[in-house]
Amino acid sequence: MTEPMTYGRYLALDQLLSAQHPISDEHDELLFIVIHQTKELWLKQTIAELEAALALVRTDQLVEAYKGLARVSRIQAVMTLSWDILTTMTPSDYSRFRDVLGSSSGFQSDQFRAVETLLGLRGGGVPGPLTDGYSARPSLWDEANLALARAGFDLPEAATQRDWASPYRPSAEVEAAWARVYRDPHRWWELYQLAEKLVDIDDALATWRHKHVLTVSRVIGMKPGTGGTPGVPYLEKTLAKRAFPELWTLRTLL
Repeated sequence: MTEPMTYGRYLALDQLLSAQHPISDEHDELLFIVIHQTKELWLKQTIAELEAALALVRTDQLVEAYKGLARVSRIQAVMTLSWDILTTMTPSDYSRFRDVLGSSSGFQSDQFRAVETLLGLRGGGVPGPLTDGYSARPSLWDEANLALARAGFDLPEAATQRDWASPYRPSAEVEAAWARVYRDPHRWWELYQLAEKLVDIDDALATWRHKHVLTVSRVIGMKPGTGGTPGVPYLEKTLAKRAFPELWTLRTLL
């Protein structure tokens, strides 16, 4: 006889709540683990939303893609807020168990790199199976530009027939095409709204990065990060990253 479905069975709480294994006896290590495991769960959902949105944009179902893209930016906002919880852990608290982390680092998160890759930020980091799997396909920004071309805008082959695995290079022609969309939003309403959903995601990602820098600076100062990264100096270099660069620069043209 099949057992009745319960809250615990449906959510696999036995497995979920037994997946935290602090190595030290320090109270704050559990918080550190829960924060990062939660982020990975949200990244899993973000990847699922981006994959669905990519498929919709690829088939010119732009309106249908809006919901998932809006959900991504809201997930990012929740992830950013979680840094506030981590800042309740002082440098003294963290230093008591930091050594148990060894060479592990968020820099090694395959899911985070996969999200960047899906958006259009390619190259760098420590790629894993997910990142490698997505890097050979068009990113969300590539698909948005291909949708723009299918709508009749003249885009260069460097944007529409490029090596998808290579880092994207901003294009004056792509910028000018999206600027046309912004100058006549009623005519190009679906593309215009798509662009704004993408800017929401880029904005939220930049906010997440900024809060990450502040949190790391508050907890470890200018000490090197785990996993061999330079820590705050490295993170500060990521603040200028934009997945959809022309959607930012076109604003100067309007």
